[in-house]
Amino acid sequence: MKDYRKHFQNKRVTLMGLGLLGRGLGDARFLAEQGANVLVTDLKSEDELKESVEQLKDFSNVSFVLGRHREIDFTDTDMVIKAAGVPLDSPYIEVARKSGVLVYMSTALFASLTPSTVVGVTGTRGKSTVTHLISHILEKSGRQVFLGGNVRGVSTLGHLSSVTSEEISVLELDSWQLQGFADIHLSPSYAGFTTFFPDHLNYYKGDIDRYLDDKANIFRYQKNGDVLVVGDQAYEKLKDKYREYLNEETFVTRAEDLPNDWTLKILGKHNRYNATIAVRLAESLGVSREDIKSALETFTGVSGRLEYCGKYSNREVYNDNSSTTPEATVVALDALKEKGNIFLILGGQDKNLKTDKLVKSIEDYVQKVYLLPGSGSDNLMSHLKSSKINRISDISEALKRSFFESSEGDTVLFSPGFSSFFQFDNEYHREKIFLENLDSYKDTNI
Repeated sequence: MKDYRKHFQNKRVTLMGLGLLGRGLGDARFLAEQGANVLVTDLKSEDELKESVEQLKDFSNVSFVLGRHREIDFTDTDMVIKAAGVPLDSPYIEVARKSGVLVYMSTALFASLTPSTVVGVTGTRGKSTVTHLISHILEKSGRQVFLGGNVRGVSTLGHLSSVTSEEISVLELDSWQLQGFADIHLSPSYAGFTTFFPDHLNYYKGDIDRYLDDKANIFRYQKNGDVLVVGDQAYEKLKDKYREYLNEETFVTRAEDLPNDWTLKILGKHNRYNATIAVRLAESLGVSREDIKSALETFTGVSGRLEYCGKYSNREVYNDNSSTTPEATVVALDALKEKGNIFLILGGQDKNLKTDKLVKSIEDYVQKVYLLPGSGSDNLMSHLKSSKINRISDISEALKRSFFESSEGDTVLFSPGFSSFFQFDNEYHREKIFLENLDSYKDTNI
């Protein structure tokens, strides 16, 4: 275990955002263990954060300001670590910077201090699959791997002491985390960029170029000898605006690059596309083609990414909970279109994204649609044929109706296509509710 006390001992650190997913908690615990005086501030109340707060109560060097933020906590401090999703125009971050206070994000801070080799993967879609696939390939080839970044429940910074120079840190990086990399002018030594589509336009206030700029931080600060692999769909979006960073050393991959005799357990052409990015990165890290092929063919996918749940009452059920954009649901429908009748559970909060392709895919491939409550569902309603639409109150009702209105051999697909907020705390809560309700059909004959 490496000691990082020299970086944090007696430093006053304001941790902006604790949350309930474990990352903020892990960050706070690590900083406290390294001797920092940590002030945790979050707009959620102590009652809302009770589970996380309780686990930090034994640290005498951790204090809390909850239910609000105070300007003094961002000026009278040595360092601010902000959570992902803090507003672009946060007045507290602005005042911290004006006061000369260092502002970090935890994953970027990890990347700047770790002795391990860093691999980073971003993209609107496919980044989770590629990140987990690279990790799987490396582990199967005998490498030591730490999987972090945008991984549920994992505090990347919290693992800083235990990750060694012999390991490869494979990080899934969303646009928010990459803001932190820009703050310290750092990019991963090995970078993968999967796809780029409109997303998070509610956060970026309709400015898609700002969203793309944040994503581009994954390669903007790379050095000579670093590796960048870009899928051809993303490359078309990047090549003009970032020409100075994309050169003959940039690897551009296509789904067709994967040999036809390489079979995957994960469905869809999009996953063959994803696999080519993982393959090229693994090759750059010295893994043989033979080992890569062997690992690819044993990879079963990532939870919530077009995940095959099995047969329930002789219906094939797929969990695509991580689909939070209309485009993502289109990809799922395309992957399953040969399976016959699809009964689709869809809907949630709008992110100001176009739905025309989703409407066409539903018309072409879907037998019936079960719409969860939310503004995205409301906007979609007017574009769908009324004979396909079923407005439902919750996931329990959606599953009940989809099972009773489908037949043996049909497919039930849970692919929301919109964000989870309004009915759920977050997408993980949504998935939990789906799986709990699905479980009740395990031994049921309908």
